[in-house]
This record gives sequence, C-alpha cells and structure tokens, in this order.
Amino acid sequence: MTRATILEPAPVERHLRLLSCNILAGASVARYSEYVTRSLNAVLPGRSKMDNLDRLAEVLPQFDVIGLQEADAGSLRSGFLNQTRYLAETAGMPFWSHQPNRAMARLAHSANGLISRLKPHSVLDYPLPSRIPGRGALLAQFGEGDNALAVMIAHLSLSAPARARQLGFIAELLHDFPHAVLMGDLNAEPHSVEMAQLFAKCSLQPPAQPTPTFPSWKPRRALDHILTSPAIQLDKMWALPQAFSDHLPLAAEIRLPAHVGGKATPRRRR
Repeated sequence: MTRATILEPAPVERHLRLLSCNILAGASVARYSEYVTRSLNAVLPGRSKMDNLDRLAEVLPQFDVIGLQEADAGSLRSGFLNQTRYLAETAGMPFWSHQPNRAMARLAHSANGLISRLKPHSVLDYPLPSRIPGRGALLAQFGEGDNALAVMIAHLSLSAPARARQLGFIAELLHDFPHAVLMGDLNAEPHSVEMAQLFAKCSLQPPAQPTPTFPSWKPRRALDHILTSPAIQLDKMWALPQAFSDHLPLAAEIRLPAHVGGKATPRRRR
C-alpha cells in the first residue's frame, strides 16, 4: 500500500508588515529646545547617532518593507556613512536602495531610503515639484504588471501649496497601480486640503483614524502616513513606542493576494 501525499492548498493571501520612519540622520530629540541646544550635534558625527541607528536596526527584522526619510546619504554629520545601507546590513535585510536629495555641501546629505526582504523588480527616483529643489520620491515595484506591488516613499515640503503640487504628482504616478502604497513623512494631517486632493485624484484611501507620530516625545500630529489602495487590506496601523528621532515610526500590517509582490525572504527572529 502506498501512502498518499496530501498537498496543502497554496495560500490565497500574503501578509506584510510595513514601517515608515523619519530618522533625522540618527539624531535624537526629546524636546523642542533641543533643536537649538543640539544644533551643533546635528551637523557632526557622534556615538549617540550610531547607538540610535543600532537600536533601530534591532527593530527592523520584524518588518518586510521599510521606508526611511531623512537618512543621511554619506556626509560629515554621519561620518560619511550611508545610513540606509548601514541599517539594512546591520539588521540583516537583503535589499536596500536610497534616493539622495538635498545636499548641503559636505555637511548634510538627506535621502529617502528603502529596506526590504522582498526583491524589487525596479526602483525609480523622481524629483518632486517645489520652488526650492531637493525633495524627492522613491518608487519601488515588487513584481510586474498587474501583479506588482508599488511602494512609494516620500518626504514632502513644509509649505501647503508645495505639498499640494507634490501630492498631485504622486497621484499621477500611482494612478495605474491596482496595489499601491504611499508611505512617508508627508508633513500634512490626514484631513488637510492637500491630502483630500490626493484622495480625489487616485485610489489611495484616507486612514480610518489619525495616528499621531509627531513630536515623538508627546505625539499630537499625524504627519507620517502609510496609505493603501482598496485592493490591499489594511489590518492594523500603529506608532511604535520607541523614539529614534523627533518622529515615532509608523507601522502597518497589510494583506494582499498571494501572487502580488514577488518573493520574500523569511523574517529573522530576534
């Protein structure tokens, strides 16, 4: 008698955990006055910044796709360290990319960063419209065609008119993706005029309720966002209690069809 082989049905859904974090180039801020009192530290490398990055790296393996804002691309303030690469390698995450944006001589060079256990099919950089150049958006595509998961990472301007133009541009880029995510420090509350314009121009959905992330020591404003299209089921969204900068990291758990998003390496347990 031969034993029958029982095949388990292939999963119909995949679960992913996302994280968005403005890391302020590794600097830690605990009150508004420290923007002034620690201004010199902001442009100089230091052990405290590395300790802060190492603490963040311990958290990253819990997630599948991470979007960074204000990561230093390699300038004086970081000791000429590419912080996105450092965090990916320290956390043992297999894929990373970054988009250098505004460079201030050799003192500071901000970047958007992508860290992932999913292999991107493509990563594209887009300059965002602004009166003062230097803002950008990074678009990572996992998988191809209708099976692609499009994840855009952005850090928007402080000016509401500039944000409106930038969000309009982002809406056009994401319009044709059935499975789309926008994550980042958008410098806008969910119910602002410019965010309403974004939701009117593309399929991204407003959050069910705001999740305050700023300032990290007493969160009152929901400036950081993880927005998804209707084809993605958003199960949970929360701010991490650990403060690695002046913003709390924003996390989300999502579900999407199993065939969407390409392959992922297993999460490491710590």
